[in-house]
Parts: sequence; C-alpha cells; structure tokens
Amino acid sequence: MARRHFYSGLGALLALGAPVGLLLLQAVRAGRFASAWLIGELADQAGIYAYVCLSTVVVFAVFGYALGRQADQLQELARTDPLTGLLNRRAFQERLREEFERAFRSGLPLSLLVLDLDGLKALNDREGHRRGDAALRGLASAVRGGSRITDITARWGGDEFAVLAPQTARQEAFQLAERIRDSAGPGSPGGLTVSIGIVTLDPGDPLASPEALMSGADTALYAAKRLGRNRVVAG
Repeated sequence: MARRHFYSGLGALLALGAPVGLLLLQAVRAGRFASAWLIGELADQAGIYAYVCLSTVVVFAVFGYALGRQADQLQELARTDPLTGLLNRRAFQERLREEFERAFRSGLPLSLLVLDLDGLKALNDREGHRRGDAALRGLASAVRGGSRITDITARWGGDEFAVLAPQTARQEAFQLAERIRDSAGPGSPGGLTVSIGIVTLDPGDPLASPEALMSGADTALYAAKRLGRNRVVAG
C-alpha cells in the first residue's frame, strides 16, 4: 500500500480521538460517567459531535495524505536513477532476487539482459559530458520503448543498463534485445550503438543464483564487445 493512503487512513483514525475527548471532557465537567448519560449527551449534542468528528477527520486525513505523498516521493527518488528515470542498481538488485526466487519456485524462464553503450567515453572526451548524458537518456528511452510492461528496467551504473524479463525464454529475450538495439542505433536521440549480453535462468542448475545470472550476462556482454560491438550475444 502506498504511504499516502496508509497515512491518510491513519490520520482519519487518530482524528476520532477528538470527539471522544470532547465527550469525556463533558462527562468530567458534569460528573456523570454512566453509559445512559453518555448516550443521552451524544443524542442531545449530535450536531456538535458530528461537526467535530467530520472536521477533524478531514483535516487529519488530508494532512496524512500530504505527509504520505512526500514519503512516497522520497522512496521513489531513493529507487530511481536521476538521469534516466529508470530503477537504480540497488532497486534492480532487489527485484532480481525477487524474480529469481519466483522463477526458481515456479520453473518458469527468466532472462536477464545487460546493455553497454558503445563509445560513450570517446563521446564524452570529444563533445563533453552533456552530450554523453544525452546519449544515456537516449538509450534509456530505447530500453523503455523496446521493453514490455512486465519487464524491469534499470541503469546498472555508468554506461551499463539492465533489463529483467520474467517468464521469457532465450529466444524471446533475444528478440527483445534486438528490438532495443534497433531503437538505440545511430539514428536514435543518443546517436550511439549498444552491445547486449543475455543469459536465461536454468531452474535445474544447482549453482544458479542472482549473482550467477548477472555474471553470465556480463560474460555475454563482453563477448559482444570483443566481436565488434553493436550486437547481441546470448550466453
């Protein structure tokens, strides 16, 4: 549940203390604590208690919503790469562990793509980091555009990106990678090509782990680099 909804509901619940407190105050002043008197007081002053209840619930709920929305925004900032808007490394690692465990239990395929922007350092040296940042944002746009709604996308760090594709076999992952590579070619806003390494989980492998998946995808990526870049290699 989003914090803004939780805080709003909690604020509304806490606000009920206002009419209860008013009723107890009236009881102390009257020196009457019998249930019959309390019920009668509520009936006689129904409008006042309803007003106190409604007004405080609204104020506390709105205040709680505002605090919760701020907390949600801070949480989102902590999980998001500020340059590209994709998940950051830490958030992606959390999702990788979750999806790995789900795939291992269910026996469904899980593929991981690691992408590297070709020639970013040379571009930074030649045209400056502003141009390099534009290239990174261009690749991020290609990653988002080429991925499906179920895929999990992130900036892994520097010029590397990652895509986690649940319930996706090797051939489907290869097609996904080619779609992203085509979108990130020289004609894209970034203007640079991309090399991509793919690995697909084998649930029967006793040595399989999230770390092994990442290592396998890195190995495939390095192979794509050695073979001339601007290509997809499946490990």
